Parts: sequence; C-alpha cells; structure tokens
Amino acid sequence: MLVVDDTAGMRAALREAHASLARDEVPIGCVIVHDGMIVGRGHNQVESLQDATAHAEVLAIGAASNALGSWRLADCTLYVTLEPCAMCAGAIVLARLARLVYGAADPKAGACGSVLDVVGERRLNHRVEVTRGVLEPECGELLREFFRKKRKAALRLAEDPAPDPGD
Repeated sequence: MLVVDDTAGMRAALREAHASLARDEVPIGCVIVHDGMIVGRGHNQVESLQDATAHAEVLAIGAASNALGSWRLADCTLYVTLEPCAMCAGAIVLARLARLVYGAADPKAGACGSVLDVVGERRLNHRVEVTRGVLEPECGELLREFFRKKRKAALRLAEDPAPDPGD
C-alpha cells in the first residue's frame, strides 16, 4: 500500500487497531512508512502474548527494523492511533525515527506532550518531529467504545454473578 499523506498513514494504523480489537486487545494500531511504503506494522498484543512490552509501536519498530535491515529508522514515519507511552516514546527516540504522527492524545499516560515529552526532550540525543490529532475522532472513539463495552461487561458480571456450585 502506498501511503501518500498522514491521513492514509493513520487509516492504515486504524486497520491495525481493528486487528487488536478483533483479539479483544486494547485497540491501538501502528504502521511505519519508508519512501511511501509500509515497512512495519503492529497492533497491541499485550494480553494475547502476556507481554507488557507488546505494544503496537514496539512491534512495528521491530518489523520495520527487520524489513530495512537496520535498527536506525531515520527516514521513516511512525503512525499510531494513540499517543505513545513512555516506553514506546523511548523506543521511537532510540530507533531514530524522523517523524511521529498520532491520532488521539493520552492524558493519563501520553509521553509525547500530554503527561511527558520524551520525544522532544532536549537532553536526549535525538528528537522526533510530531504531528498530533490526525483522525483523532475515529482513533478516540474506537478506544472509548472498547472501554465502554469492557465496563458494561464488568458491571453485568458484578450484578449477576455465577451461581455458587455448592448451592
């Protein structure tokens, strides 16, 4: 798929987020683009892999590094549906990504301007150009709907617990 602009890149990341949703994972998706082509994809797999580091961005960085044969992704843009956390922001800096484009801000754990600004920290050896809010309504609504359903299911469970087998 040829990615010609930030909207196309974010739409590809949203498709990855839907792959997470299909696996009952927090729906966050990511793609990495080099010369207009997607070279890395990732979606949240924390629950299915039982790995706290299996965030969409980390998986996409690994895939892009493998595809390009280098850990340095200096000519690449990372598109992700939710503002990266501190771990992912650190990985973005370490991978030397040129650009980060994200959809929804994360006011609780965002590390690209919301809570922290790892990618813009002047004391680090690399800074990343950041574009915020691309397709934010779609990215944010996908997450809100996921958590709404989770809360509703938890409430149903609390109201109607399974019968005690000893009864």
